[in-house]
Amino acid sequence: MANSTKIKREKRIARHRRVRAKIKGTKERPRLCVFRSNKHIYAQLIDDGEGKTLVSASDFELGTKKGKKAVKTELAKEVGKAVAKKAADKKIKEVVFDRGGYKYHGRVKALAEAAREAGLKF
Repeated sequence: MANSTKIKREKRIARHRRVRAKIKGTKERPRLCVFRSNKHIYAQLIDDGEGKTLVSASDFELGTKKGKKAVKTELAKEVGKAVAKKAADKKIKEVVFDRGGYKYHGRVKALAEAAREAGLKF
């Protein structure tokens, strides 16, 4: 791994630790945690009290059509809608947003806004 890539990753992890020191998810108001890789995006609702994942969604579940190149921002919106729908099925209405040390921009922002539009409050 290139040195600059390693430094970027370490800085993101440090930002995430700072945020996690202040944010705790409960059963009534779980933490909406976002992880973004270069190719994929994942979202989970986590109850930090018990250390359990209540709901999860990723772009793997969506099943993109072969031959058609998927736009990553559009996939992030679909993941946001999917996690909000699953949360509604479990009667979860409010969450605490954890952007995972990433900037609130691009795919992370698209996921958050789609989850809000689908009914989650944070």
